[in-house]
Amino acid sequence: MKPSQGYPRNSVDKAGYELVFQDDFDERELDRTKWLPYYLPQWSSRNNTEANYRFEDSQLVLQITEDQVPWSPEFNGDVKVSNLQTGVFSGPAGTGYGQHRFSPDCVVREEQAAERLFTPMYGYVEIRMKGIANPNNVCAFWMIGFEEEPEQSAEICPFELKGWNVQEDQCTIGFGIHPFGDKTLYEEFFERTFAIDPTEFHIYAVNWTDEGVEFYIDNELIHRSAQSPQYPMQFMLNIYEIPSSESGSSTKPTYPSECVIDYIRCYKKIS
Repeated sequence: MKPSQGYPRNSVDKAGYELVFQDDFDERELDRTKWLPYYLPQWSSRNNTEANYRFEDSQLVLQITEDQVPWSPEFNGDVKVSNLQTGVFSGPAGTGYGQHRFSPDCVVREEQAAERLFTPMYGYVEIRMKGIANPNNVCAFWMIGFEEEPEQSAEICPFELKGWNVQEDQCTIGFGIHPFGDKTLYEEFFERTFAIDPTEFHIYAVNWTDEGVEFYIDNELIHRSAQSPQYPMQFMLNIYEIPSSESGSSTKPTYPSECVIDYIRCYKKIS
């Protein structure tokens, strides 16, 4: 029996929809048919970007550990990250061609063969998770274009939590759309305050269609966008440690830093 603290689990059955992806993390090892345990390894290496995680009570616990090294010192300084993603590819080493080129300085350091574990185009996606209030950490669930073409690079973000934005009776949560290289879209990302405790379980979801994207927290609509990326996207699920110089925190990191994921699901609407 899974713990019930926080907002309760949704039924796996969703009227009018077919379940096409689910990970309930009931096994004691990562399902490698669904997840790659690396973070954008083309800008570093699989060795340097391998995620730290464990399983407890049929839940995935993503971790930043004390001995963990920064994932890409060359391009991202002292930032540490443990990440799972459902696809990867890049151009040859030495090129600037790869997924989520977050800086113009990024150069492929380890070529990645294309892997499409799960890259949907449209769907209702939901995650039940709890974040972390440590001011040195950020946790997030987001979707990025698989980027068969460089302009197919937008992001849909159902949930981003900066630990320094957690207060006693409320928190600021980030969500929305980043266009990045997609010139057909515009920036539509928000940081809004909600009267919830994000260190308990809540459900964060998006309904992505060819006409737009709806954003939900605990099954309540919080924003409706008329924009819609028109290409396959992959899941990105992670926890970061941000250097104090960037977060503004005077607090030392706590180890292990952890966020907990109960389940992730994706549904397709039945025609």
